[in-house]
Amino acid sequence: MPGFSRATVAFVAAFAISSPVVAQEDVNRDTVLATVNGTEITVGHLLIARDTLPDQFRAMPADALFTPLMEQLIEQTAIMHQTEGTLTAVEQLALENEQRTFIANAALTRAAEAALTEENIDAAYTAFVTEFDGREPTPEFNASHIIVQTEEEAQALRDQLDAGADFAELAREHSMDGAAAGGGSLGWFGLGAMIPEFEQAVQTLEVGEYLGPLQTQFGWHLVLLNDTRMSSAPPLEEVREALEQTLQREAAQDELTRATEAAMIERAYEAFDPETLMQTELLDD
Repeated sequence: MPGFSRATVAFVAAFAISSPVVAQEDVNRDTVLATVNGTEITVGHLLIARDTLPDQFRAMPADALFTPLMEQLIEQTAIMHQTEGTLTAVEQLALENEQRTFIANAALTRAAEAALTEENIDAAYTAFVTEFDGREPTPEFNASHIIVQTEEEAQALRDQLDAGADFAELAREHSMDGAAAGGGSLGWFGLGAMIPEFEQAVQTLEVGEYLGPLQTQFGWHLVLLNDTRMSSAPPLEEVREALEQTLQREAAQDELTRATEAAMIERAYEAFDPETLMQTELLDD
């Protein structure tokens, strides 16, 4: 639904009083709220209409939104009846495409959501760990840095470190990137994750050592190596979102494949010139 009609936009802006409340003990999605020429508008229609509104309208109080939204559904139904059977050929084609897209998306969404069971996620994680453990382990580093604009600033901070200053405190006070709030911590990263100068510098350090000033394209760094380890499969919670996305993508693709293989398809388009796609004047016939 693109938005409110002209009348109901004005109504929403002005509406500030509560409507009479009807007893709601037996209300369900099929409860009829209005009829237009015999066509029922139900609680289900109302809830779906609200769900498709822009965020600013969904945030409105129910007593300010209920009547305007119902009036919009009534208006839309009335004009739908009035114009029934009068769609142009182009409008009819657009309607058919929208219906095709909606139904296909609904089917794919159902398939994707059905795939997100704990059993499937656990199986996907087991497969992920098996594949991960089959690779050659690689070193990972946990480092912190302080980044400033000039070599002079970096050297002055290095002098403070050499005199016993705390690296994290200096990072919070002087570093100019987002890691400053965390004391300059960059967390764990593997080879290839950082720019070459930074990666090479980290590999020369022992745990607890720091170096700098180090120049990169981003500025001048002081680098502290906090810890090292060999790569291992991350815990489930770190990769759950990625696994869920993969499961959903694969489930949707499987659904597409099943539907296509089960359909009787005759592809006549292969004989047509691809430039047909650019002949929008054909819509004027």
